[in-house]
Amino acid sequence: MTTTQPSPRPANPGPAPTRRTPKKTRTLGQRIFLYAVFAFAVLLCLIPLWAILMATFQPGNMVFRNGLNLGLDFSSAGLQNWVMLFTDSGSYFVWFGNSLIITLLQTAGTLLVSSFVAYGFAMYEFRFKTALFVCVLIILTIPFEMLMLPLYVQINNWKMSDSYLAIILPFLASATTIFFFRQFLRGMPRDILEAGRIDGVTEFGIFFRLILPLMKPAIAAMAILNAMASWNNFLWPLLVLRTPGKYTLPIGLNTLLTPYGNDYSLLFIGAFFSIIPILILFLLFQRFFIEGMTAGAVKG
Repeated sequence: MTTTQPSPRPANPGPAPTRRTPKKTRTLGQRIFLYAVFAFAVLLCLIPLWAILMATFQPGNMVFRNGLNLGLDFSSAGLQNWVMLFTDSGSYFVWFGNSLIITLLQTAGTLLVSSFVAYGFAMYEFRFKTALFVCVLIILTIPFEMLMLPLYVQINNWKMSDSYLAIILPFLASATTIFFFRQFLRGMPRDILEAGRIDGVTEFGIFFRLILPLMKPAIAAMAILNAMASWNNFLWPLLVLRTPGKYTLPIGLNTLLTPYGNDYSLLFIGAFFSIIPILILFLLFQRFFIEGMTAGAVKG
């Protein structure tokens, strides 16, 4: 009687090799078309800036007579507007400083408060959580013009009119920023919270030491958008501010247009110079801005 020997077990061959699908490459014609579209879009964005830049080298009455154009009349061109901006511009830099202070305080406060609210919605469970978040979504659909009157009455009742606090306070909890941060935070694992609690970190410590560093892309994206909104805000500061020394830059530039005469020279050079802070902010955070907008769009 013969016994059959068990066949030796084959060695573990490991995971089967995955077949990589080749990436779809664009043809030369498609790339040229995309570059042409992007170049055209950039050109459309730069044309207004170039027209305003050319106007800063012309006297205001010449710009008013001939209109904005992309060319430069060298017979009347000069640096007199730039000299006037830094030597005899009146209250321009007071307005500029007011806008800078309000923008910094409002942006920092909005990011802090909105990140707290979004962190609660994304990482904690509590009663009426869904109902409260629906309220945030409803606020997104309401135009600010419908909220101005009750906000104005409330600010007057609190005796805060004609102050920077009246401009900053109503926008600290931004519905758009809360929604964006909440979508970003939902893509983070909750194990981070449990690990922090095991290590004895407080709830505020978890947020500031563990969560906040991971939110840099989202914070950079919202910092740019909130700073732009605050810097260009015109209607609400116009309602609550009464003292000329507290005017922001958009209101101050608007005062240059009066029934008794228009200072177009300072208006054009002041409008062009006001672009510089936002441009610097975007150049500093553009990498995080693109990353944050992409992450906030796909997570959650």
